[in-house]
Amino acid sequence: MKAADRRKAIVNLLLSSNEPISGGNLSEEFGVSRQIIVQDISVLKGSGIDIISTHNGYIIQKSPLKERVFKVYHTTEQTEDELTTIVNLGGTVVDVFVWHKVYGKMNAPLNIFSNLHIKQFIEGVRSGKSTELMNITGGYHYHTVRAESEHILDEIEHALKTKNYIAPEI
Repeated sequence: MKAADRRKAIVNLLLSSNEPISGGNLSEEFGVSRQIIVQDISVLKGSGIDIISTHNGYIIQKSPLKERVFKVYHTTEQTEDELTTIVNLGGTVVDVFVWHKVYGKMNAPLNIFSNLHIKQFIEGVRSGKSTELMNITGGYHYHTVRAESEHILDEIEHALKTKNYIAPEI
């Protein structure tokens, strides 16, 4: 994994976590030394990301990224294209959730921000280990998408609309 990709992954992990993440855990997660993690944190702080070091680990005080929720609809065969569209335009698919008529909101974290993550997700689904959450609501589901700017989120929305993945308003 390239340093820039690792740093993006560190930010996504810290944003997704409800508690501090230690440098040792980050080191183990990314297969690099703790010193590399310290350097990555320093670079991220230098770029304006408000990372705080606590005795329990690192946290992000305030997210520098923008988020938008998209209600989407597509087939299982189109999942890879949907995710690739989002990631290739600079987005991170933070989660997936559905509104079930009996159970209410059901969600799962995804944190997909690279083609490798897409490949791993698709392989997991196709291997029969599990099925996609959207299948319990007939293909309708929501994604929280995170990006560096509203402009990128607008581009993602436009691309999803062009491919008819944005669910029609009822």
